[in-house]
Amino acid sequence: MRTGRVCELLGTEYPLLQGAMAWVANAALAGAVSNGGGLGIIAAGNMPPDILEQEILKARELTDCPFGLNIMLLSPTAPDALELAAKHRVPVVTTGAGSPGTVLKRLKPLGTIVIPVVASVAQAKRVEKQGADAVIAEGMEAGGHIGELTTMVLVPQIAAALRIPVIAAGGIAEGRGVLAAFALGAEGVQLGTRFICCEECTVHANFKQAVIDARDRSTAVTGMSTGHPVRCLRNRLTGEFEKLEERHASNEEIERLGTGKLRSGVVDGDTEWGSLMAGQSAAMVNDILPAAQIIKNLFAEADEVLNRISGSGR
Repeated sequence: MRTGRVCELLGTEYPLLQGAMAWVANAALAGAVSNGGGLGIIAAGNMPPDILEQEILKARELTDCPFGLNIMLLSPTAPDALELAAKHRVPVVTTGAGSPGTVLKRLKPLGTIVIPVVASVAQAKRVEKQGADAVIAEGMEAGGHIGELTTMVLVPQIAAALRIPVIAAGGIAEGRGVLAAFALGAEGVQLGTRFICCEECTVHANFKQAVIDARDRSTAVTGMSTGHPVRCLRNRLTGEFEKLEERHASNEEIERLGTGKLRSGVVDGDTEWGSLMAGQSAAMVNDILPAAQIIKNLFAEADEVLNRISGSGR
């Protein structure tokens, strides 16, 4: 599983991308994942352009390997992130929360690999026609903003519909998940939640511990009424969101409650009233390891399971 179209496309040892998590996926994490053989990704989010440029330059200092930048297209700073990607010739750009047409037109002539995150077959077909190099098919098990379909049903449908490589995301945190993704037709995987608990990740220790303490039903999806559902670890904040939605509060009131809460959880370590975006795979995260070790373990576990399955069928 260390060869194939995704490794060739990205220039990586393993067909693995690190998920783009706002306030989490910075240069330190991206550099560590890239040095470990995967593709580390800086999440632009709503980051001011001067700070984002510093992160890109820092990533170049931390690794000689390819790394990526994620552009959240609904962000008011997305145009700035796009121009910084062009200016610094970032090798790979992933996109989310919108149509990547502008990104493709700007970056493809520069030789940048562009990989949109998609949550439906129709969206995947559309970005393939626009010139995407691959897609990340993200199931609703993932943390943060989610779609409606699970990884199990989304990935095989997209894999059957496209000619470009499909990278599976959502609910993957161990070798069995990696192997399952390939069985569904993916040629690579993207992991976010697992990398919250790596040594090089700079989030608050409280956030890491909350992920480690998570169980199978420790996440909640809020914001369904707004049309922008988000998966987070359950806490007092998610409970308050649920109360607002139960009484049909306005989108403005719901959004007001969430203002600044992601930083509170990730940076300040407020595990009660901060937003702790994490996927259902948090229940399978039990330790904090170097990023390189996490990647090595993932593929060693996947190979071990595959060998066991192959041997049992003889």
